[in-house]
Amino acid sequence: MTASIGIIGAGAFGAALAIALARQGRDVRLWARDAALVDQMAQTRTVRRLPEAVLPKNVSITADLAALSDSRTILLSVPMQALGAFLAQHSAVLTDQRLVACCKGMDLTTRQGPTALIAQAFPDATPMILTGPSFAADIAKGQATALTLACADDVARKQTQEDLSGQILRIYRNTDVIGAELGGALKNVIAIAAGIVVGAGLGESARAALMTRGFAEMVRFATRLGAKPETLMGLSGFGDLVLTCTSDQSRNFRHGLALGRGESPDATQTVEGVATAQAILQRAMQLGVPDEIPVTAMVTRVTTGQIAVYDAIHALMSRPLKEE
Repeated sequence: MTASIGIIGAGAFGAALAIALARQGRDVRLWARDAALVDQMAQTRTVRRLPEAVLPKNVSITADLAALSDSRTILLSVPMQALGAFLAQHSAVLTDQRLVACCKGMDLTTRQGPTALIAQAFPDATPMILTGPSFAADIAKGQATALTLACADDVARKQTQEDLSGQILRIYRNTDVIGAELGGALKNVIAIAAGIVVGAGLGESARAALMTRGFAEMVRFATRLGAKPETLMGLSGFGDLVLTCTSDQSRNFRHGLALGRGESPDATQTVEGVATAQAILQRAMQLGVPDEIPVTAMVTRVTTGQIAVYDAIHALMSRPLKEE
């Protein structure tokens, strides 16, 4: 019998994964920090951020992290910028399990990806990342979704792929952890830029150009850090880029859309691309290659209020002419 799957984080994405895995026949233990929220979810079987979703019976909800201790695989649906602190706080509870990061970004403090944070906090754990084009609402509705699972351990990667795959979630294996992480991180930054372009009224041709040059930037920077180009051309790179740059379900796209329109973005939403853009730019400056990521640099300057949207657009369009 397959061991239960633990999910840390009962926000929209964590709850959606719980629903999908339960529908695929898995027993799921879903952890939330707020005990009152746990009681509400247990009684109503509903999810605050997924109003149309219903939690299946084989999803148990708990505020006790120790209840996940016998789960062979634990999915960490924790925001990127909160992941490091969470792991440090709970290092005595989570030890040797397969810990699968479900967040996309780069930590602003350490300028590391999620699996590096996991490995530092839990040397005996098997760190992995689950990433790719996916919206929580689609997963919760049971709509087919393909994702990439990246891990260096062959046995753990194959077993976890089998644990998570089913009629809703189709999981592809990958050994390129760096590429999978950076694809998910960088596409959020480009999605903000795409939103700015659309919000500023520059048109669909401009969005297509931005996505194309943004993708080239993603590949260029990720391969500099050791990623395989083919990984960026897969689900965790190109696939996720297309989704987040073309749908207003994307929080990163909506954030950029508001900026492009001269409006204030929704401050209640977690927008991973804002901090990630800053972390990526800092990393590029450490490497001495900030000129290789012009879109990321401009997103950083716009989202931190250093430059106005139209000045940023003019600066990008005024860069020296070059070969494609």
